[in-house]
Amino acid sequence: MIQVEVNGMRRWLGMIALGVSFALVPLGQAAAQVRALPDFTDLVEQVGPSVVNIRTLEKVSARTRQGGGQDEEMLEFFRRFGVPIPNLPRQAPRQNRPQPQEEEQPRGVGSGFILTADGFIMTNAHVVDGADEVLVTLTDDREFKARIIGADKRTDVAVVKIEATGLPAVKVGDVNRLKVGEWVMAIGSPFGLKNTVTAGIVSAKQRDTGDYLPFIQTDVAINPGNSGGPLINMRGEVVGINSQIYSRSGGFMGISFAIPMDEAIRVSEQLRTSGRVSRGRIGVQIDQVTKDVAESTGIGKPSGALVRGVESGSPADKAGVEAGDIIVKFDGKAIEKHSDLPRLVGSIKPGSKSTMTVFRRGGTKELSVTVAELEPEKVVQKPADREEKPKASSAALMLGLTVSEVGDAQKKELKLKGGVKVDAATEAAARAGLREGDVIVAIANVEVAGVKEFDAAVARIDRTKPVNVLFRRGEWAQYAVIRLARQ
Repeated sequence: MIQVEVNGMRRWLGMIALGVSFALVPLGQAAAQVRALPDFTDLVEQVGPSVVNIRTLEKVSARTRQGGGQDEEMLEFFRRFGVPIPNLPRQAPRQNRPQPQEEEQPRGVGSGFILTADGFIMTNAHVVDGADEVLVTLTDDREFKARIIGADKRTDVAVVKIEATGLPAVKVGDVNRLKVGEWVMAIGSPFGLKNTVTAGIVSAKQRDTGDYLPFIQTDVAINPGNSGGPLINMRGEVVGINSQIYSRSGGFMGISFAIPMDEAIRVSEQLRTSGRVSRGRIGVQIDQVTKDVAESTGIGKPSGALVRGVESGSPADKAGVEAGDIIVKFDGKAIEKHSDLPRLVGSIKPGSKSTMTVFRRGGTKELSVTVAELEPEKVVQKPADREEKPKASSAALMLGLTVSEVGDAQKKELKLKGGVKVDAATEAAARAGLREGDVIVAIANVEVAGVKEFDAAVARIDRTKPVNVLFRRGEWAQYAVIRLARQ
């Protein structure tokens, strides 16, 4: 029975009359449900000592340090998640100031985990990129200077080494056993707060967000500083490296991405052996097979990789691949999505012979190809004088671009008269396919010789219309359209 008050008078009503029913759960069953909830305490004690904090330092002069003041974690926040680094006011130069000496200042913070007991540590490539010194702090507060063994930007995996023994190494889990909906945990240093534990579930697997990696998507809270830390299953095994977040604000929004550990281990083994990663290439430009393409070509279901272009003299060219072909198999493995092809080709040892099946004009054709080596990414040397490169004006930021001058050596290498190098591409520019390292040679049908001309061309752009961009990516000349508003 329950008591209610109507018009100032109390009335007792039966539960049946009100249509109210309660499911009574036996005490033992309720306790079982409570026990079934995940308890991460044992996992934290087990894996926590294997997680490290990574700080990086950069040698700069007082001239380049003026206007600084950003915290380590905020610098990492700006760099990793596409937030433009603000132009803070600079001090006015003083007359007869002595030449400043180089100093080391904090560059960024991140996380990592101990891969072997003798000091090999895995983290993200972007955590150590451009660092002059790497400092690793263990959970017992011991600090070591680390040596960068190798870093692979394409997969965002890096290995560093500290001189220590008897360290608590992680256990590596089987990613194939990982299931969507499974509980997972992350340990790292978000915003520099060491040994922070967050948890969630696996939201999706094989998520396509990169050329060479099918990411693990989770809802584990990942923030700047978590980069490079482990994603851990309920067996205490590392199944991924926390690498990226999806965000419109720069903060956590419930979608995080981790590098699958099986892919990361393959990369780390090559880095430890040779300091670099060797990948295969065949020299094709590909795109997805849409429903319209599938219907018009007669291939049936929209699967495979549509060849948009073939590099002259490339392995694909020599094998007889033509623009318009649809590659449906490579090395005996079916191509379900176009992103499967670069992963399969990249995993082949350069110099190996492979077969591919292409769909061409209503039929299939078997071709033999000798896989070449994908050229390693070139290391950009820091200028000796440490002068700050001119950047694009704030007008360019509306496109999601930050650019700088192209060096004479790169102009000679690419046989260019001018252009600007993309230092960062976010928002509209990223959606159009532009990325760091591209060289823009024309924008809005205007050739650009350098940053000055680029700024002038951008300033004249009609923001209500799509902006066409001609750019170079290695030996390929490509075309993109930047739309400032989604259409």
